[in-house]
Amino acid sequence: MKRSIAITAAAAMAVSVLAGVPAAVADDAASGDYVVSTRSFPKVNTAKTDFLAEATSTDVDDDSSWGGLESMNVPQTKSQAEKDAEAQAKAEAEARAAAEAAAAEAAQREQEAAASRSEERESLDTAQEDTPAAQAATPTVPTSKNGASIASYAQQFVGAPYVSGGTTPAGWDCSGFVQYVFAQFGISLPRTSGAQAGVGVAVPSLAQAQPGDIIANGAHAAIYVGNGLVVNALNPSQGTDVTGLDVFGGAGYSIRRVL
Repeated sequence: MKRSIAITAAAAMAVSVLAGVPAAVADDAASGDYVVSTRSFPKVNTAKTDFLAEATSTDVDDDSSWGGLESMNVPQTKSQAEKDAEAQAKAEAEARAAAEAAAAEAAQREQEAAASRSEERESLDTAQEDTPAAQAATPTVPTSKNGASIASYAQQFVGAPYVSGGTTPAGWDCSGFVQYVFAQFGISLPRTSGAQAGVGVAVPSLAQAQPGDIIANGAHAAIYVGNGLVVNALNPSQGTDVTGLDVFGGAGYSIRRVL
């Protein structure tokens, strides 16, 4: 009876062991040809059990090297649109600077040219006044100041040379001649013939004109000497001479009286 119970217990243990092994092994076990081995492993518990614990900091030595990452300078890249906008702004600024420089240079050249022309004119006038011919050609100004005296004085300059822009007996143009003659009598006149056509008092017609009146328009100026004649500076070939009113070429003119 005891032997039967022991055999039964052994069989039960064999079945229990074979339940956890493959079929082939089980068959071997059933036939009695098997080897049972066991292996023990130490218990390792690596699972973190304290999930609510905060992270802790770690001290690092001051002289520790981290490969230069702490001072890495990462360049900022720009989009193509930003690069194009900067290039356009630079080009526009350069163009404005060039235009301003060119304008300043042109203005400087114009100022220098104007100063040069002024100096040349002053030198010409001074040279003309100082020439022996100019001094010899300058008659004595009458003491009486009336139209007849002006006409008589003006005719003494017949033969004086014509110089465009000139204002002295050494050389003058039509309005420069009229301006000079009246200046000797203390009367200041404008420089151009057009302006001289508006001075003094208007004389209605040639029939009422008197010696010493100014006859002028926008192209020519002369001094009336009577009998339909004027004394005037004509051109480089004729110089200063007495002519008829046909010198105006049929154009209208103004008769002005200042004395």
